[in-house]
Amino acid sequence: MKICMAQVNTFVGDLAGNCERVIAVCKEASAKQPDGVVVFPELTLTGYPPEDLLLRPGLPAQVDRLLQRLCDELPPTLWVIIGYPRQSERGLHNSAGVIHGGQIVTEYHKQALPNYQVFDEVRYFVPGQEPCVLEIQGHRVGITICEDIWTPEPTARAAAAGAQLLINLNASPFHRGKRAQREQLVAQRARDHGLPVVYVNQVGGQDELVFDGASFATHSDGTVAVAAPEFEEALCWLDCGRDAAGQPMIVSGQIAEPYTDVAAVWQALVLGVRDYVNKNGFPGVVLGLSGGIDSAVTLAVAVDALGPERVHAVMMPFRYTATMSIEDAQQEAELLGVAYRSISIEPLYQSFMGALAVEFEGLPPNITEENLQARCRGVLLMSISNKKNLLVLTTGNKSELAVGYSTLYGDMAGGFDALKDCPKMLVYALARYRNSVSPCIPERVITRPPSAELAPDQKDEDSLPPYDVLDAIIEHYVEEDLSAADIVALGFSEPDVQRVVRLVDLNEYKRRQAPVGVRITQRAFGRDRRYPITWAWRG
Repeated sequence: MKICMAQVNTFVGDLAGNCERVIAVCKEASAKQPDGVVVFPELTLTGYPPEDLLLRPGLPAQVDRLLQRLCDELPPTLWVIIGYPRQSERGLHNSAGVIHGGQIVTEYHKQALPNYQVFDEVRYFVPGQEPCVLEIQGHRVGITICEDIWTPEPTARAAAAGAQLLINLNASPFHRGKRAQREQLVAQRARDHGLPVVYVNQVGGQDELVFDGASFATHSDGTVAVAAPEFEEALCWLDCGRDAAGQPMIVSGQIAEPYTDVAAVWQALVLGVRDYVNKNGFPGVVLGLSGGIDSAVTLAVAVDALGPERVHAVMMPFRYTATMSIEDAQQEAELLGVAYRSISIEPLYQSFMGALAVEFEGLPPNITEENLQARCRGVLLMSISNKKNLLVLTTGNKSELAVGYSTLYGDMAGGFDALKDCPKMLVYALARYRNSVSPCIPERVITRPPSAELAPDQKDEDSLPPYDVLDAIIEHYVEEDLSAADIVALGFSEPDVQRVVRLVDLNEYKRRQAPVGVRITQRAFGRDRRYPITWAWRG
């Protein structure tokens, strides 16, 4: 038996387009192996996650029509396993069907519905209750879906029903370390029941989520036999034979080399930006290029995602902008070959200050004047966006977003933030990684002390702890849910901890108004972490 792991990039809500993609892949697979088994990811017809599209009353009928089309048009000798939502008398299910010979020969309903982190499937689906095992070319194949393999019961039920090989359909999003987590978990399930496992994952960006693919198959002892590439579409074939005892076994094949940690993050950012821009129909992007590290890394991500011809960079200097910032921004644009323009915000700032002179009379300068500079830049970028239909990429990182070190309607104005879930120290690592591929970020951009350049001689560390300390406190508080006391007990300064925790708590209102951005940690702001804006409890 030959199995094709169809690692495809679906488009949420484009049921007809996703159906066309399935037909095209199956025709290609049939030309190679007419009686092969082609396995697609979870909810391939709708894309994942479809969220409240699942509540539309016309969805079940549309799914039924497209499933009939697949039955009519797929090569009849293929075995095609595909995910879709399916209505029954019990409610809506997250389902997988096996299509062969022009009909759906069996269906399976997902038993374990995730309801944590970015997942809320309990909102939409009712769980299945029965295992699904069918015979394909003499092999007894069990089918499960994604979360089913993260809990022991569905695999145990499939094994008890006679499964000799397990096929698991997935829409498993990326975060740092996720590939190793999956492989360890699947290895445990394989060893628990002596079953080879085929794990097929989708690839592509969907709003803040990125799916990294990295489909794989394991032997019954849990060792990886075959692995598809990460962050790209692939049709990865594997052979399933029999061992000396007559039990199914995966024949070892090609194992794609995994990316290193920082390289994997880079690929996730690039894929996330590319799919967000392309799937939303933007011809290109525009961003403010300040000469600092965050905008430099964002520019490089955008170019790798879209090509230099679709990226526009704008330097918006003011009286506090250092000469080296102007020089570095221009050099970055030249190295990456993007369209570049410099527009001073001095006249805009003076116009705003003139208009506000009566309102500000008798009041001393404060952070208002700093924020006004950022808002002048936001107005320019959004105006360019409106005129040229370009998506504004904001350039803030997770460290800034956590503590509110950003300006609403200023540097937060835009449509997508590639670095939204990247702590500052990771941004430095990303810069060094990208320079190892080809030089594009001047060394002094990486080594100079970071500054918003909104006041004379301003440095980020005038207002914040050093970034290595700040990032560690944020990770403990936001991603690990440790209390302030717990963090202090780890050896951090109590004043630093109390200050950072207070800033994180106070700035939820800003984060609610921030653009979406690529999720690369286990707990990002947004879908993962949802705190109230107005609340009294602090502790």
